[in-house]
Amino acid sequence: MSTQTFRDDILTDESRDLLFHNARTANSFTDEPVTDEQLQAIYDLVKWAPTSMNIQPLRIVAVRTPQARQTLVDALSDGNKAKTLAAPLTLVVAADTEFHENLPTQFPHFPGAKDLFADNPERDQIAKMNATLQVGYLILGIRAEGLAAGPMTGGDFAQVDADFFPEGTAKTLAVINVGKPADNAWMDRLPRLAYDEVVRTA
Repeated sequence: MSTQTFRDDILTDESRDLLFHNARTANSFTDEPVTDEQLQAIYDLVKWAPTSMNIQPLRIVAVRTPQARQTLVDALSDGNKAKTLAAPLTLVVAADTEFHENLPTQFPHFPGAKDLFADNPERDQIAKMNATLQVGYLILGIRAEGLAAGPMTGGDFAQVDADFFPEGTAKTLAVINVGKPADNAWMDRLPRLAYDEVVRTA
């Protein structure tokens, strides 16, 4: 069995700026395409996100064709339509409620893992919570590849589910526009809560 070696390295200031300090939610993009190779590179980073018992419920549809994009836009709230039509790539991100079907290969050291979730009444909520965690990593992965993300939650996601996950086992969590940010991509940065407003010691 291989062992993971952790080093004392930390991110450079430039990397922290890329992922956090200077990163913003983009509202407009250049027309430079986002390639399949870039999307693969993003996934190869974010697939390492932690999930409960390695359930990995995140599912992604890369919306590229004009027909699929228009179908998606029709289900979004008015404020999200134009920027989605103009984005070089849009991702529909969802939680697969049948994640337990993959546990024999993804959590092999516990043979009963699949059965543990099969009749669990909280399975849908477990899927959504863990997939949401993965979406956070996905946004960081997009930034790490030098792109910007514009996540959105406004829309008729039941309709999105019907259009993009007709099998009925995945529930849409968000829609994310992806690309190189345009010059006017950013709104003014809004304030953040201070450390003492968020963190306490018990």
